[in-house]
Parts: sequence; C-alpha cells; structure tokens
Amino acid sequence: MAHAVQVERQVEWCHIPTMVYDTSPPRLLRIILALHLQQYYELYGGGGACWRHIPLLGTAVTVPERPINDLGVSRYCFECVSICSNWQVLSTNLEVSAVSDGEASRAGLRPVRDWRAFGLQGCPGFIFIANPFLRGSQPHWLRRCLKTYTQKPNVCNLDMHMSPNETDDIWGKSADTLRRVPCGKKEPKTLLEKLRWVTLGYHYNWNTKTYSPEHHTPFPADLQRLSGLVAAAAGFPGFNAEAGILNYYRFDSSLGIHVDESELDLSRPLLSFCFGQSAIFLLGGPRREDPPTAMYMHSGDVMVMSGQSRLLYHAVPRILQDPPPPCSLGTSLSRGQGSPERGVSGEGGVDGEDWAVCSRYIQSSRVNMTVRQVLGPGQSFPGVPKGSAPDAEGGGEGGGQKRRRSSSGGTESSDT
Repeated sequence: MAHAVQVERQVEWCHIPTMVYDTSPPRLLRIILALHLQQYYELYGGGGACWRHIPLLGTAVTVPERPINDLGVSRYCFECVSICSNWQVLSTNLEVSAVSDGEASRAGLRPVRDWRAFGLQGCPGFIFIANPFLRGSQPHWLRRCLKTYTQKPNVCNLDMHMSPNETDDIWGKSADTLRRVPCGKKEPKTLLEKLRWVTLGYHYNWNTKTYSPEHHTPFPADLQRLSGLVAAAAGFPGFNAEAGILNYYRFDSSLGIHVDESELDLSRPLLSFCFGQSAIFLLGGPRREDPPTAMYMHSGDVMVMSGQSRLLYHAVPRILQDPPPPCSLGTSLSRGQGSPERGVSGEGGVDGEDWAVCSRYIQSSRVNMTVRQVLGPGQSFPGVPKGSAPDAEGGGEGGGQKRRRSSSGGTESSDT
C-alpha cells in the first residue's frame, strides 16, 4: 500500500541525502523525508513542525509528535497508516466487469472486485493498486523479468559494453553464482547484478528519446495479456502493450525526475509493476518545479498513470531494504518451506533452483516493469505508411552511450 506525507515546506526535487545515519538507507519513509527536510532546512533556513495531521479517506489520523534532530525540524511518527498525501486520497472504483475471474486468475491476479485501488484528488488519472497478485504469482513474474525477458532479441544496458555472445544468456551465466555464494560474501558481480534496464517491443532509444519501427521485436504475449487486463480494469479496454522498459534497481540506484512523453499516443495509460524491495516514488506536477508527493511502492503494487497524470513529473530517489522476509514474494520460501505453491495458470510454480536465484537477487534488488502503448488505432510512425507492420527482426538500439537520466526511466547507479 502507498504511504505519503504532507509537509509545510515544499520538498525539493533532489536526491535524498544518504546519511546523517551510519547504516544503510533507513527503512521508514518518515525518517527519509525528515532527512530530506533537514537538508532543506540547512540550505534555506526555517523549521517547525513539518509533519502534519492529515485526513485519511474521511477519517482523521491522530499521531504523536516527536523531534527528529536539534535543528527544530520535527515530525509525526506513524507506522502503518494506510495512505496519506498532500492531496486527499480517494478510493477508486475499477471496472469489475471488464475482467472475468478466470482471466484474472490465468494472469496471476485476484478477482478485480478484491483489488484495493486509490487515487489522489487533484491528480486525475492516477490510480494506485495495492498488490492485486495472487499468492505465488509474483515469483513467476519476477522470474520472467530475470530469466526470460533478459534474453535476446531484447535489448539491455550490457549490450553497450559487451559483445552479443557475452550477453546472450544473462540468467544462465549468473545463476550458479547466485545459488551458491552466501549473502555478504564479496564476489565479482554477476551479469544479473550488473543489469540496469531491458527494453521490449519497440525498443526505446536513450539517445534520441524516440521509438522507431526499425527497432522492434515481438512483445511478450504473457506481459501483453497482464497489461491488457490491468488497463481494462482501470477503464482502458483495448490497451495494446507495445513497448516495455524494465528497470533493475540495486540499493544505490535511483531514477531521476522525468516525464514519459515519447509515445505517439499519450491518451493511453502508462502501467508500472513493482517486484522485490520497496521504493519511494515521488509524484510531482506538470512542471518540474511543482512539489512532489512521496509514497511507498511495495512488491506487487501497480500504478496507472493516465489522463492528466500521464504527463506528470515523477522519480524514484531511494530503494529501501525491507525487514526480513525481504518482500511479499513467497514468504514461505523465506522460511525454508519450499517453493511458491502457485504460479500463473498454465505456467506452474517457480521450481526450487530458479527460486534460489530469484530469492538471492531480490535480497538487494528491485525490478520495475513499465508498459506503454506507442501508437494509437490507425496511427503510424512519421514517414511510415499506415498499416505497415514493424520489422520483428530489428535488433533494437536501446543503447548508445551510458546515461544517468532519461525521459523514460533509465536507472542511475554508482556501479553500473
């Protein structure tokens, strides 16, 4: 579930300072944002109570106040308050009849009537869906992100620095090491641990910030089905998933402030799926200088950005280490009780050997899939006749020189 906060002063778009603390990034959003506000105080002066009493879905949230430091910055302390925000949080009605229970189950989703969906007043088109996945389905999708979607002809950041032979089986060349090396042991990073992004379908060009029909490979059918169901439930029947960017985050990774505007049809939503460790997501306004609202994204959470929210600035400044078990993926596995008991229908569960790799990977990583429709009905790329089919064998150039920021979400890291 998302958590957000309201502050008296604007929270600036900048990377949250790593430490005043001598541990890894703090786990709780309230501490991280207090550090952010502390930096604001040091730069611009001021102080006072920065965390406020906020209405929650019509119910008042009463929380005690206590100071965070000796600079006069104080905060309210709350652990598990559902959702709080700069904007009022609203319960969002989904299109329950748009997706049958059978369709949902086959994609690893709970019935739509059981989903918990929220929006923000003043932010039309933004929908936050709190983990709609069936138990055991997240491991399936995580394995797809690590084992299947990393395969050629899909494009990844490693292609910029390595030969095709070196990147043709990222999972296979990493799995044995991840299975056998104990956590904490210093070893050279595997290819999976060096992975930062993968592009699917129409391959996003990080240099030109465009898509083209020449750089296209078939979009994964299972992810297309999953995206179509989520979009239909959000009120967008007929959504056609044509491009995907998978971001692979380590604890030192982040995603700079950007807006996704490269798709030719911006009337279709942007879908975001989160697996693994949690993250802080900042949702801003239509202008870069608009103050953002912060919220958690936990494993399994889904966001839909459509309508006016489709072109809002957003960022991921921090990946958070969850307390054990590392996330909601297969909690029985984290206790050594076998593999996830349920997979996506027709696919089976994740076997023990594969889960050993996935489980080790997510102890220090987060994977985010963003899915987009590039072209509207009857639309074509400039200079391309309508109805022309894309070249499915085009190798795709998602690369070029290494970037630290992009308009469609390349992750930043200190050790790419």
